[in-house]
Amino acid sequence: MRIPEVPVRVVGAGGGAGEDKSVQQLFQGKKSILFAVPGAFTPICSEQHLPGFLAAHDKLKAQGIDIIACISVNDPFVMAAWGKQQNVEDKVVMIADGNGTFTEAVGQLVDETSYEMGMRSERYAAVFNEQMDCIYFGKDDLSFAENILDFLAGRESERAPEPRQCQCDVFT
Repeated sequence: MRIPEVPVRVVGAGGGAGEDKSVQQLFQGKKSILFAVPGAFTPICSEQHLPGFLAAHDKLKAQGIDIIACISVNDPFVMAAWGKQQNVEDKVVMIADGNGTFTEAVGQLVDETSYEMGMRSERYAAVFNEQMDCIYFGKDDLSFAENILDFLAGRESERAPEPRQCQCDVFT
C-alpha cells in the first residue's frame, strides 16, 4: 500500500465542511503533491509553508503537477477558514485530518501536548507520480515548495543536496 485508504475531509474552495474522500481517490491518475503542516494559523505554516506553495503554484503546474494538497490535523471548518484567510482559492486543496487517522497511518503523528497543541502532524511533503508511487519525501525544511521545485527540475539545492535520493519508506 502506497497511500493509505483512509477517509479525510476535503474542504472545497468555497469553505464549509467539505466531503469525505481518501487521498488515494483525490490523487488517482494525477501527479500530486501532499504537504502536511502541524497546524492551521500557526506562524511558520501561515507565513512560509502554505504561502510558499501558493507562490510556486504556476511553476509547479509547469513541472506537471496536477494537484497540490495541504493536510493538517485540524477540523474542516478551521481548514476552510485558513484557506479563505490565505486566499487559497483553487490553487491548493485543503484537507482536514481532524482525528489524525491518515497522519497516524503514515507514521507522522506527533504528540505536541507540551506546546498545548495536542496530537499534530510532522511537517513533511511528498510528491507522487500518476501511479501514486512516492517519488520525493522531505521533512521539516525539505518540505517547502522551493525544494520540491528543485527536485522536479532535477536541480540540487542547498537545503536538499541530493533531491533525487528519495526516502519514501513512509508511503510504501
